[in-house]
Amino acid sequence: MVREGLVRAHHRVQAELESALIENHSSHEVALSFGIGVFITALPTLGTGFLAMAILVLLFRQLSKIAMLASVIVLNPVVKWGVYGSSYWLGQRILGPGPGLTVEGSLLSVGSDVLVRLWVGNFILAVAFAFFGYFVALRIVYDLRRRFDHV
Repeated sequence: MVREGLVRAHHRVQAELESALIENHSSHEVALSFGIGVFITALPTLGTGFLAMAILVLLFRQLSKIAMLASVIVLNPVVKWGVYGSSYWLGQRILGPGPGLTVEGSLLSVGSDVLVRLWVGNFILAVAFAFFGYFVALRIVYDLRRRFDHV
């Protein structure tokens, strides 16, 4: 089941990256755009990630709109819950456990401790995902361009 979902996601990303090849961008630019999109999408931006991507695309002609949007397929809302859980876990490993939530306490009293751990872990995961996404996208783009050149 998980494998089938990963295969479907891979095919969707590959199709989007094929569309990005139509744009006039180098392999590096397409892969970089995908990596930046993965980084932004991995962060808990509460929907402002699309706005950030739109601003970046407007400011930098070298970025591929389609490749950036393809990154959203990888880190869709269903997957992001796992990313957030992993982010918090990683943040706790780095910063230590936060204060416990008790019946007498409230989420507001420990909220900043939870958010700091979430953001620290999330930033580290976002950077790792972006690097990984860049190299995977670069490989896919190279392979697709080689295949299209032979057709």
